[in-house]
This record gives sequence, structure tokens and C-alpha cells, in this order.
Amino acid sequence: MAEPTAPRPQRKMSTAGESVYKVLGLEKGATAEDIKKAYRKLALKYHPDKNPDNPDAAEKFKEINNANSILNDETKRKIYNEYGSMGLYVSEQFGEESVKYYFLMSKWWFKGMYVNPEDLEAQIKAEQDGGYTVIINQPKSNLDPETGEENPGETLPESK
Repeated sequence: MAEPTAPRPQRKMSTAGESVYKVLGLEKGATAEDIKKAYRKLALKYHPDKNPDNPDAAEKFKEINNANSILNDETKRKIYNEYGSMGLYVSEQFGEESVKYYFLMSKWWFKGMYVNPEDLEAQIKAEQDGGYTVIINQPKSNLDPETGEENPGETLPESK
């Protein structure tokens, strides 16, 4: 009988920002009505016109507006709930329909179809080691450094 394997380490989430739900003081899965009420309450409390001497209030007001704009747009909210803030970034850069493909192509098994198996093995090992292993794999160029033109007579060395 096969021995049970250790579970894969869970993908680490960014800790740089605060959840848009937490900004509005809500739990994930809040209704549109809950979002509207929380937004109005916090927007009134932190509005820059009501707090002219507090620059932190203006910054908080911007965060509240951003959270509200994400949670009130069904498409953005769905992307945020599934992929987080990185999903929203990808959506802004490449379009909403590209988000799922971006994350699909980021998975190790997908890369295995298009990446050198040794490089993939090193990357998987690095992820299992906590990401402390540095993988350096620079593409080689056959361009002449002085002219910038391709040297047709020269061939690239075989990669290991």
C-alpha cells in the first residue's frame, strides 16, 4: 500500500493589503444591501470635508471608495472572491476574460507541458523549500553586442 504523501504547501497570500471586506467591516459573502449600508456609514465618517485636518481620514476614504467600487461591481467582486487582488490586477492589465487563463498557466502542471523538466523540478523543489532556493535561468542571445544584429554563423550553446 502506498504511503500517504505530505500535503502540498498552501499558496501564500499577500499580506501587503487589507481585504476589501475588512475595509468596510464586512464578512465575505455580504449582501449588496450590507455593502451599501457599511459604505454609507464609513464614507460619512471619513469624508475629507468632515475631517479637513486629518490626512489619514482622506486616505481611509479612498480605501473605502475602492472597496465599494470592487464589491458593487459583480464581475470585479467575483474575480476578487476567486483570485484576490492579484486577479483584479490581471483583469485590469489583460481583461476580465483573461484572469482564469493567467492563473491556469501559472500552475506547475501547466508549466510542465512547456518548460524544461529540470527547470520545473527545481522550481517545485524551491516552492517546497519555502521559496528560498534561487533559480537562475537566463536566455542566451546570438546578437552581436556591438551592432545588435544577429550573428547567423554562430549557434547558441545547448542548455543543460
